[in-house]
Amino acid sequence: MIRRWRRAGRRWPAAGPRWRTATRLRGGSSGGGSSGAGGGSARAAALAATAALTGLLTALLPASPVAADSGSGYAFAPDARTITGATGTAAAVALEAGRTYRSVLPEKGRRYFRLELAADSTAYVPVTAVPPAGATVSASDGIGVSVEDANGVSCGYDGARFGAGLSPRPVTALGRRDAGRTLCRQAGTYYVIVERLTSGSRTTTPGGWDLEIAPVTEPGLAGAAATTAPEAWNSASPEAVTGDPRRRTAGAGFATARTLGAGAWETGITPGRTLYYAVPVDWGQQLHATVELGSIGDGAHGYVSAALNLSLYSPVRGYVDDVSLGYDGRQKTSSLATLPPVAYANRFAALGAENSVRFAGAYYLVVHLTEQTADTFGQGPYDVTLRVRVDGTPESGPHYAGSPVPKGVFDPPSDRFGGLDTAAGGEEDPTAMRVLAAGGIGTGTALLLGLGVWTLTARRAQIRVNAQKPTA
Repeated sequence: MIRRWRRAGRRWPAAGPRWRTATRLRGGSSGGGSSGAGGGSARAAALAATAALTGLLTALLPASPVAADSGSGYAFAPDARTITGATGTAAAVALEAGRTYRSVLPEKGRRYFRLELAADSTAYVPVTAVPPAGATVSASDGIGVSVEDANGVSCGYDGARFGAGLSPRPVTALGRRDAGRTLCRQAGTYYVIVERLTSGSRTTTPGGWDLEIAPVTEPGLAGAAATTAPEAWNSASPEAVTGDPRRRTAGAGFATARTLGAGAWETGITPGRTLYYAVPVDWGQQLHATVELGSIGDGAHGYVSAALNLSLYSPVRGYVDDVSLGYDGRQKTSSLATLPPVAYANRFAALGAENSVRFAGAYYLVVHLTEQTADTFGQGPYDVTLRVRVDGTPESGPHYAGSPVPKGVFDPPSDRFGGLDTAAGGEEDPTAMRVLAAGGIGTGTALLLGLGVWTLTARRAQIRVNAQKPTA
């Protein structure tokens, strides 16, 4: 059974990675074995120098950033600044576009944050709420995010709830101040207000939820542009993506999302986990995505409604669309709605999904397998296949009067989230690659310096040995 959860304007939504490294420094004979004791002494001296340099540089360099994990399984941005939300506007902490923040939303009460905005900037404030692992939630539990001006006028509101899956998972709502609207057009101080949405159920686990907040600002245009959404676009279901899927592990949060190109991709998921992928989509391109939850073989009995949820988010983490799958142990599949090509003018569309594909950049595919799946079918892991199409020739984007913040947020380069050669389809450990990139300047330099010392010392020892040989 396949269910699609929707509502007007918004939807009923539907540990850090481990790595090991082993380094072996293998020495060989020198000059056909003529170096003797001199070569051995040189090698020992070089190894000692390498160890000393490595230790020194490792001590001086900062530790490689690793995405923080609150125990919920969500990977927060490693550079996120921890702040405390205020209980009113007077003490609200200022948020800066381009920075990521961590905070806590209590069980009751609102939390306030402050924004200083120019008259011609559109502001997007995505807030991801992360309940603790093992928490109990109801379908209508969630968060609400609103942006208000200094007079208390609402500029935009969004809400996100856990939905029928009844599984605690990260939920994201997007507060917005659109400079093109009649209200909230003035430059000045604005407030972001975050609150819990609750059904009042006694079964909901009490306590606070962690928050991740990542504000973005979009400048106005340098000239006139269309003020109506495109009326005609290809809304037909595309040809299915076929072929053997390639393995691609996922990130555990927006900040660690793994890049996917067009094609078929597979991974494993355990109940309660949420997986994050980023698909680069350029101006004029059209994104299609299908998810499949694999079968678990003979002997499966039972049924879990809304077992798997696939959600699509925009480059500013705004909700676009989602689908949910009921599961009886046999393979199930469903597709996101067909969306128009990415265009600036889509923001004038009435429908939420079409309105959201308003800029190029990384579109996020977020997969969650409900905790209830474990009670019926076991802990897994379960096979998930994503089939992704990106149709259309890239076009030139709008001519902005300035730069968005963070810079490049509306650009779709494939290496922003860990580059992927879609032709090769290779898999790599993203954490190990990031550690190597961050530590390569330190440890790599130490190793190169140590090997240089080794080579130089060995050559000098060889010269001394040759000088002591009798001449013919």
